[in-house]
Parts: sequence; C-alpha cells; structure tokens
Amino acid sequence: MAQRPERADAQRNREAVLAAADALFAASSSPRGVSMDDIAAAAGVGKGTLFRRFGDRAGLIGAVIASRLEPLNEAVREARDEAGSSPRERVLKLLDASLRFKIENRHLMVAAEDAGVSSPYRAGHYGWWHATLRAELEQVPQVRDADFTAHALLAAIRADLVTHLIEEEKTTAEGLRSSLAAYVDNVLGSGPA
Repeated sequence: MAQRPERADAQRNREAVLAAADALFAASSSPRGVSMDDIAAAAGVGKGTLFRRFGDRAGLIGAVIASRLEPLNEAVREARDEAGSSPRERVLKLLDASLRFKIENRHLMVAAEDAGVSSPYRAGHYGWWHATLRAELEQVPQVRDADFTAHALLAAIRADLVTHLIEEEKTTAEGLRSSLAAYVDNVLGSGPA
C-alpha cells in the first residue's frame, strides 16, 4: 500500500515544531528545562500533536537533530572524497566536524544525551557516527580495536563535556579544536599523518 503524501498543514506543523524546539534548546542554558509544553506553545500546536508526531521528548529531539545533520553528512562526504587524504586525516576531520556541530548545537545535543533514553549510545545519530568513525579507524594500521577506539574518541566530544569546557572553564572553540587534534594524534599513535 502506497504511503499517502503528508498534508500541507501537517508539514507546516512539523516544521513549526522542529523550528520551535531548535530555538528553545539553543536559547536555554538548561536543556532539561525545555518541556514538551514549552515546545508546543512556541510552535502554536497542541501537546498531543507532539506526542502523536514524535512519540516522546527523545523522539522530538532526535527529529530536530536529524533535521540539522546535513552539514555533518557533507563533512563525511568531503572527508571521504578528498584525494590523497590518509585515514588518520579523515578521522581528525570527522571528529572536528562533529565537535564544531556540538559546539554550535551544544544545548540541543546535551538534551539528546539526556533525553530519558536508557542510554545515549542507543540514539540513531550516535550509531551512525560510531559506524562512520569505526570504518575510518579500521584503515589506520596503529589502531588495534577500531570499535572501542571510535567509542573512546566520541566520548572525548560528548556534548556535556563540550558544554562544560565552554561554559564553565571558558575554553574557546579554537582551543577545543586544537586540544582534540592533539588528543587524536596521541590516541592514534605514531605513524604517517
């Protein structure tokens, strides 16, 4: 059975909800404080619409993140397409792109990590990032366990850590990016760049 196209009003509501949630998380210093009620009110829809459309808060946050992932998808394509780049360089480029995304969207990403799901590691965006990074790490000869190394490197850029370093320790974005590059170099060991 063919799926019917989405009604125009349903599409407008979806876009309004995603935009409202995105704006509320970006403006909030406490992502936990952004409620479904707040999002529904800002979007001009009923709270029931949110639950019917997204299931729960975690589903809504996941949809907001998915709507913002194109820059990361583009970074992955660029890293893979760049002629002459080594797997080590691609790993750093991928992690740097993810770090920049988390810096720019840190409150949304903290909300995602803390969305009430049993584990942030079960989120779709985490699984995608882990698989992408693991595939590159498998090509780095010095890496013995690409699966674990991918998890460990992603832990270094968790949104709660990024938020803490920027907001509490006043680390600059460039300082974080530089520290990440040095950390990746240490983790991957010596070898051709």
